[in-house]
Amino acid sequence: MILTWLYAPGDRPEVVAKALRLGADAVIVDLEDSVSASRKEYARAATAELLTERPPVPVHVRVNALGTPWAGADLRALSGLHGLGGLRLPKVDAPEQIARVADRTGGVALYALLESALGVERAFDIARAHPALRGLTLGEADLRADLGVSAEAGLDWPRSRVVVAARAAGLAPPAQSVFPDIRDLEALAASCARGRALGFLGRAAIHPRQLPVIERAYLPGPQEVTAAQEVVSAARATPGALALPDGRFVDPAVVAAAHRTLALSRRGIAT
Repeated sequence: MILTWLYAPGDRPEVVAKALRLGADAVIVDLEDSVSASRKEYARAATAELLTERPPVPVHVRVNALGTPWAGADLRALSGLHGLGGLRLPKVDAPEQIARVADRTGGVALYALLESALGVERAFDIARAHPALRGLTLGEADLRADLGVSAEAGLDWPRSRVVVAARAAGLAPPAQSVFPDIRDLEALAASCARGRALGFLGRAAIHPRQLPVIERAYLPGPQEVTAAQEVVSAARATPGALALPDGRFVDPAVVAAAHRTLALSRRGIAT
């Protein structure tokens, strides 16, 4: 289970190389927002060279948005490389975009970033657009601008919409969007707790100091692990729906959630 994703700019290969060793579960090499137009070609070539061999952790690449002058070249240069774990497609707002990219990339795992009101409205159709699509996530900076919201509460519905759409389409729970303030780790922890309550799993980071905060927020606590163990043990003893002595009702969905908690606990328990 990937809990931490670390962004690194594609036009700084030395930063990407360092990011691979900083403890993130996966690294996202960015060819889009963090790379100026004059350095797009260099960033693409440097990233393609990196991915000729399998890196020590999974590497995804956020390509430039479809319709920009660079998107086609990004897809041609990266598709089929041995070390590519997935392509992240920014500013997706229609399922047809996913199908077109899938046809050009030969089965590479695709992840859609929804960054507009239209993309959020079409989240479920996008989520089931093609078998190559493996996940959804929000691009919250652009979405805030599109919606004209500043308060966190203004994004609660889009966040829940994306979580529901992903799960309804059989995809993994989405990871949270980046938290822009790299200094306020307390606020980051609170934001992660809120995201976890909404159904997200893990989060992207823009600085390595954010990684342990994100991981800790998404690992189960001791009480959660104990409760999950009780559920799994009861389900093994008595298959089917049942009520535990403390009043909790256990059915297959609850058992599946308990197994997920125990799987997470194998990498650590939050204290």
